[in-house]
Amino acid sequence: MWQSYVNGLLVAAGLIMAIGTQNAFVLAQSLRREHHLPVAALCVTCDALLVAAGVFGLATVLAQNPTLLAFARWGGAAFLLWYGSLALRRACSKQSLQQGENQTVRSLRAVMLSALAVTLLNPHVYLDTVLLIGSLGAQQTEPGAYVVGAASASLLWFFTLALGAAWLAPWLARPSTWRILDLLVAVMMFTVAFQLISAG
Repeated sequence: MWQSYVNGLLVAAGLIMAIGTQNAFVLAQSLRREHHLPVAALCVTCDALLVAAGVFGLATVLAQNPTLLAFARWGGAAFLLWYGSLALRRACSKQSLQQGENQTVRSLRAVMLSALAVTLLNPHVYLDTVLLIGSLGAQQTEPGAYVVGAASASLLWFFTLALGAAWLAPWLARPSTWRILDLLVAVMMFTVAFQLISAG
């Protein structure tokens, strides 16, 4: 059970830590103190539901077809190795998170609708949560523990951003910080990829 939980935690953490539209949105809301906690909760809920749909929807299909299971294993390992390589490339380049500080305060409804759009209209969300995390989770001995692990990573990450963004704003703006995060992402992705290869 714990191995499945840790795998879900590592895979999800590696995918959500990279700079992207969702993280940028949460950080921007947090720096402005504009409904940042509800936004973080919404992101966590969406991630957990999408991962669960991927895990339990694909689990039945994969269990009935060993060829698909092998394809998912090797395809997932290849994707993780590729994603880890991208993270290493980002770690070697300068990048920082640009924040807009001059926006007017919006209503909770407007902010939550924007958060939904950023989360659900981004095709990478489905690639990451439903297809990649979901297909890997369908192969775990304890898929439920894997989903909980992935949800835990999302919970820890988004609420850390929401609660700590203002205090960490100068630090988060440094390219060196994101290089370290991308390096950690690469290590996580490579670790899980090699676990999949070994299991095959």
